[in-house]
Amino acid sequence: MEKQTKSQKPHLLKRFLPYYKKYTKTLILDLFCASLTTVCELILPLIARQITGYATDNIAALTTSLIIKWTVFYIILRIIDTLANYYMASVGHIMGAKIETDMRHDFFSHLQKLSFTYYDSAKVGTLMSRITNDLFDVTEFAHHCPEEFFIAGIKIIASFIILCTMNVPLTLIVFAIIPFMTLILARYQRKMKAGFRDSRTQIGELNSQIEDSLLGIRIVKSYAKEEYEQNKFDNGNQTFLRVKERVYKVMGAFQSCTRLFDGLMYIVVVAVGAFFLKFGKITAGDYVAYLLFVSTLMTSVRRIVEFSEQFQRGMTGIERFSEILDIEPDIKNAKDAKEIKNVKGEIEFKDVSFHYNEGKRDVISNLQLKVPAGKNIALVGPSGGGKTTLCSLIPRFYDLTSGTITIDGTDIKSITLKSLRENIGVVSQDVYLFSGSIKENIAYGKPNATDDEIKAAAKLAGADEFIEELPDGYDSYVGERGIMLSGGQKQRISIARVFLKNPPILILDEATSALDNESERLVQRSIERLTRGRTTFTIAHRLTTIKNADEILVLTEKGIEESGSHKQLIEKGGIYSEFYKLYSAE
Repeated sequence: MEKQTKSQKPHLLKRFLPYYKKYTKTLILDLFCASLTTVCELILPLIARQITGYATDNIAALTTSLIIKWTVFYIILRIIDTLANYYMASVGHIMGAKIETDMRHDFFSHLQKLSFTYYDSAKVGTLMSRITNDLFDVTEFAHHCPEEFFIAGIKIIASFIILCTMNVPLTLIVFAIIPFMTLILARYQRKMKAGFRDSRTQIGELNSQIEDSLLGIRIVKSYAKEEYEQNKFDNGNQTFLRVKERVYKVMGAFQSCTRLFDGLMYIVVVAVGAFFLKFGKITAGDYVAYLLFVSTLMTSVRRIVEFSEQFQRGMTGIERFSEILDIEPDIKNAKDAKEIKNVKGEIEFKDVSFHYNEGKRDVISNLQLKVPAGKNIALVGPSGGGKTTLCSLIPRFYDLTSGTITIDGTDIKSITLKSLRENIGVVSQDVYLFSGSIKENIAYGKPNATDDEIKAAAKLAGADEFIEELPDGYDSYVGERGIMLSGGQKQRISIARVFLKNPPILILDEATSALDNESERLVQRSIERLTRGRTTFTIAHRLTTIKNADEILVLTEKGIEESGSHKQLIEKGGIYSEFYKLYSAE
């Protein structure tokens, strides 16, 4: 497992580095400022060395003028250090935030490309955790990663060179400790990364559980399951705590080892340096400078150690970010895909078969169907017969297992997804309204629509009357998922959305299922007006709503078992007739 983690690091960094490209100038200036702060820090031990040297060898040479010059020089260095540090802390962090924003944009953009197949099994709460929490640490990582390693590199190399000019044996002894420290700390780093990954995974699961519980709060309360949901949450919360405990134990060991090596380094310098001083192998000025340089060196090592936690968090975030971006969309535009224009609406299914990824049995098998442009086709049959699936294949929400679907003679796979779906309107039985106003929800079908067009669409859907009665009319807030409205009101707004889009092909998946009888009659008349001259697929359990369809298809597991008009199928006395008798009896 550790080997795999090692091999992944270069790959993850390779995926991440291109995000710096837009901010190359900022990064270069940030590193330049980092070098200035490092130089300012390294100058102090050299000044102390000179002062100590004068004090022990020739105190008369340590004049007031010389002290003032060094003081002014160091104050200038500190001003430079302050300005450079301000740039690093502000502009450098802003660069990190911009990179995080770019990554979040790419993440969300990629999620938009993934098909229904992916979302059928994906947990929204987990995805939300990845797009928010996982990328928070990337800001710090993006800023500090190049900066900290650059500073540490300068300090270690510069310190080694300067210390070698003072005393080579003592320098080699001190630096011999660093490889051992690095090897031991690297082991803990790998454990920390694994722990942070488990932590990210668990918080994603916890977020998903919280979202599921809160969105279903009405069901929870109606079944008096508050205690059950609390226990379920507490179990998830405690699991997250146990993961965090493991991480912090490793982190504690990591930091303790650092302090141990820190102390070891100092005692070596103090003890061995004292012996060298005793036997005249090192001057008092060099000894003082040595202590200050080692202090600077250990400060640098300490910063790297402290940053390693952020480094591992950042790498974990990048890894989880890459996992999603590595998922190839199973439905995408063909290389030679073209926009479809002037759609008439003739649709043909040629030997179409389909099954879901997790299922071996075909939901649709060898289907042959030709629908002339402008015809209203109704689909009826038992649940699981493939009615909704058949309609979902037309806009390519799912891709065929085999066969071909054409629109006006053009294979839908050779049409760009955007233009294909722009020509298809869908009203499903599961109504979804976005958090916002009624006007915004209706206009989703045509963002540049005028107020008059929005009101006209609402009127056609039979929604204008109840909208006008609301305190804020079309500007009324619908709440999350339209919770402020009744089921029938939400359905009529979703129908108004399609009226406004005005596509040549319609898919009505039990579009009137949530309406009361009065609303159903009103909307049904509107739908009949809308469907004139447009190719329409209507899925309905209320068989009275499809009596006027041009053709009714009875779809079962065996395929299309019956087809014809309402009158023809009733006279035939087959499956449809039985369905209608049962419906009428109900």
